[in-house]
Amino acid sequence: MTAYDVIVLAGGAAKRLGGADKPGVRVGGRALLDRVLAACDDAALTVVVGGRRATARPVAWTREVPQGGGPLAALGAGLRLTTAERVLVLSADLPFLGPGTVDALLGAAGQPGREGALCVDTDGRDQPLLAAYRAEPLRRELALLATEYGGLAGLPLRLLTAELDLARVDAGPDAAFDCDTWDDIAAARARIREHGAVLDEWITSVKNELGIELDVDTGVLLDLARDAAHGVARPAAPLTTFLVGYAAARASAGAGPDEAAAAVAEAARRATALALRWEAEAEAEAGAGAGSDEAGGAKPDAGREGTGTP
Repeated sequence: MTAYDVIVLAGGAAKRLGGADKPGVRVGGRALLDRVLAACDDAALTVVVGGRRATARPVAWTREVPQGGGPLAALGAGLRLTTAERVLVLSADLPFLGPGTVDALLGAAGQPGREGALCVDTDGRDQPLLAAYRAEPLRRELALLATEYGGLAGLPLRLLTAELDLARVDAGPDAAFDCDTWDDIAAARARIREHGAVLDEWITSVKNELGIELDVDTGVLLDLARDAAHGVARPAAPLTTFLVGYAAARASAGAGPDEAAAAVAEAARRATALALRWEAEAEAEAGAGAGSDEAGGAKPDAGREGTGTP
């Protein structure tokens, strides 16, 4: 992937949120700004235009002149700090933006003859703050607008996009979802708790909170938890997954994310096999006990230790 810089617009008055600090509003336990930053964490440089705040990863800060001068003024301020040939431009209120959309935009912006690419939402509307631009024509058009209007403050984004040859990228139902109102925030918070999304959202949030960069097969861990709960006892599930994580950390100390993921998989495999052996022993004992009862004999004590049977 060609190197690119990112400009995230995180200013604005958030009037429809009653003046709340919109970039800091949390969805799924993470600030909206951090969710956007996670989608473009491979950028060479990330510039955030807005008030300084704690962020999940390092960024460069700047402010538009004058403050509150609108998106074109903010874009101009951010662009002055960038050096890459392509610049990703994002608003800070996109809770469902993912790396796939970022890659699609950068790829479309690199098409011959194009000066950039922007997403189109499900209603067919252009999203100029969900876009990738070639830096040279972007600088040119901003300079022309500043000359024509005496500055960029207060100018609408359509004056910029109308002058650029831009490809259009289908954003899908989620990537272009932005949070302008408290109803939007509520809808975003509800969406991440839907059955098909909640586990991925939770795992991502936990890794973000703990500073972990690790891709693991969650299905393997869920299967392990199920087998431990069923074959041993319910409390064994969380305790076993904790021990698997600890063992994997020791085994992969000093290694990279790929080696760590492999260590998790191997520890989970071994723990699963152990849980299944416990389950097999319990089933065998239960079968033997049932046979003795039917014959009128006493249930033998041999083999009970270590089966997990009370």
